[in-house]
Amino acid sequence: MMDNVELFQGDIALISGANKGIGYEIARGLGAKKITVLMGARDESRGQAAAGKLKAEGADARFIPLDVTDRGTIERAAAWIEKEFGRLDILVNNAGMAEFGAKPSSVDLAKVREVYETNYFGPVTLIQAMLPLLGKSKHGRIVNVSSSLGSLTLSSDLTSPFADFLALGYCTSKSALNSMTIQFAKELKDTSIKVNAICPGYCATDLNGHSGPRTAAQGAVAAIEYASIGPDGPTGGFFNDEGRIPW
Repeated sequence: MMDNVELFQGDIALISGANKGIGYEIARGLGAKKITVLMGARDESRGQAAAGKLKAEGADARFIPLDVTDRGTIERAAAWIEKEFGRLDILVNNAGMAEFGAKPSSVDLAKVREVYETNYFGPVTLIQAMLPLLGKSKHGRIVNVSSSLGSLTLSSDLTSPFADFLALGYCTSKSALNSMTIQFAKELKDTSIKVNAICPGYCATDLNGHSGPRTAAQGAVAAIEYASIGPDGPTGGFFNDEGRIPW
């Protein structure tokens, strides 16, 4: 794919869960491309601090209150973006949570529902709220941060490193997120908006107690790439920084 740095300069990007980890690094990478980054976060002090760090590096970074499980904050964010910029060019659904350690037969279903509210229903709500603004962009981009653990192909392959991994809420919510990506891509196929899912890989973040071998910056690479793909780029796909991932 072509280098699209100039194409996206001056664009407006909203990243959920951007105050730390992979979300912060996505904001940092997009900011380095001269894209205005709106750093969505639930905690105002952490969000403001994260935006301040990127501003010190020369990025146009702004904190925006955003809890993907709270429709009110999503609607207020959309109204503010419309008033301030009149459009949105890039939406990155990064905010996520997980439940690890319990078998499907004994996991607390209340916890599973909580995971789905953040990992699936949150992104759906955010996309629905931001679509009118993305429709005003010359090249709207939606990136859903998923996981290879949501790949049915890899999870059902007994030779795969994911074959024995159990996390009912996390894995199935990412499978649902992948399917949702396809649904929106099909609906928007005749527009300039492209919708893709990406896997950041096993990164050292708060989500997993910083146990992953990859850095958050490495995990942000694919999201940054597919948030700024040109008109020749794909839509309705699932990718990591090495290429396409099987569904």
